[in-house]
Amino acid sequence: MKNRLQATLWLTGCAALGVALARLFPDSCWQDGGYHFLFARWAWVHPQLFVGVWARPLFTTLYSFPALIGYPAAKLFTLAVTLLTAWQTWRFAEDLKLERAPLTIPFFFLQPSLFIICTDTMTEPTFALVLIIALRLHHHRLVAASMMVTSLLILARPEGFFVALLWGVWVLFDPRDPRSWRQRLPSTLLLAGGSLLWWVAALLITGDPLFILHNWPASWPVTGTIYGAGAWWSYVIRLPEIVGPFLIPPFLVGLWRLSRRNELRGVTTAFLFFFALHTVLRRYGLLGSAGYPRYFAAISPAIAIITLGGWNHLAAKSIHLNRALRTCATTMVLLLSGVICFGYFDGAEWIRDAKAAAEMQTWFAANQRPVQRLIWSQAYMCILFDRDPWENLTFTRDRERDLAALRDLPDGTLVFWESRFGPKWHGLNAADFEEAGYELLHSRDFILKGYLLPRSLFGYGGPRHQEMYLFYKPGSGR
Repeated sequence: MKNRLQATLWLTGCAALGVALARLFPDSCWQDGGYHFLFARWAWVHPQLFVGVWARPLFTTLYSFPALIGYPAAKLFTLAVTLLTAWQTWRFAEDLKLERAPLTIPFFFLQPSLFIICTDTMTEPTFALVLIIALRLHHHRLVAASMMVTSLLILARPEGFFVALLWGVWVLFDPRDPRSWRQRLPSTLLLAGGSLLWWVAALLITGDPLFILHNWPASWPVTGTIYGAGAWWSYVIRLPEIVGPFLIPPFLVGLWRLSRRNELRGVTTAFLFFFALHTVLRRYGLLGSAGYPRYFAAISPAIAIITLGGWNHLAAKSIHLNRALRTCATTMVLLLSGVICFGYFDGAEWIRDAKAAAEMQTWFAANQRPVQRLIWSQAYMCILFDRDPWENLTFTRDRERDLAALRDLPDGTLVFWESRFGPKWHGLNAADFEEAGYELLHSRDFILKGYLLPRSLFGYGGPRHQEMYLFYKPGSGR
């Protein structure tokens, strides 16, 4: 009863914090988050998005309902998913009979890479929820159910394919199962259930039996390094962003100790497998791996439980210390971890563009012109105008070709552009639109500051300089 009360209090505090974060940071930290929202919102208009490879079928289906209400509702839905995952993680710690099980909740939320997307519209929290449910089912020896749930991971993120392979190995060589591995082998076909469901749904919606292959993103090559390749230690040096700098000691202790306990070996194996997988992908630049620490938010429940295991061991070693001192030390670690998480979030300077974009949209609302089509450089711009994302051009980075495409757009086309992502990702700057025959309606320079870091700290945070533009294609009679 005491643990349930503590867990409830932790969840309540995290919920309040999440609502505040959603209010303070109205956009995603990555363009991906904005695109995922747009896919979910417009899937009812373009049903193929429900089965799109990049749109992610499970995410798009779940979010297609709150997305109809709006972007804030979708972000709060992510918070609900994250809270549910935290609750399931605590329950799993209880299943494993770990001491201080409610601490898994702050250990879960205080992972910087999870904290920064706990109210975002990214796919990692959905993956984490499915994973922890599958882990609990497997622990309770509901093997068939756990495999069916695991098969859904491929519908949330590409790593689901590899995790399903790991699950198959667990099932085949589970010492608790009296059957021979040959008798268990047919049951592992359940791990393909999610992929089969995806294929059938794609066939029914699109009529193309090879839709998944044809829809495969060009930025996810099986070979090649479209986003570059990293070192073998890329994620080792980014462990503070994954686990949290003050929680690394208990995490490493927990990883070492829990890996020797049979009932917890699955948790540590899952993390180590995931870590090795992404290390290989990043080292060779496979499947469009960009080396983001946020990938590990997908396995945040396992990280929280491993951290708790190490924390309990260190707590047992310090039992001789004064209780007040131990309580103070625990409080300081959690508070400092919270400050670091907020600073990590606040220092992601590109998220501040949302404020500038909102001000530009407000100006246009007061100086409206009829809009036949919207062209934009950031997903949040499309969200603010609530326009179909398919209105945008597919920019090729061939300047002459893109300028020709812009000239062919209808009169009344509005261009919402800025000086950072537009030139870098699409290869076009403000002068190019004027050359293509568009008139400048409004432009403004912004100096965007965070809430916590007024100046750059070790190259992180500090003011962000941004310029935004609104261009318009006038009628031929003007």
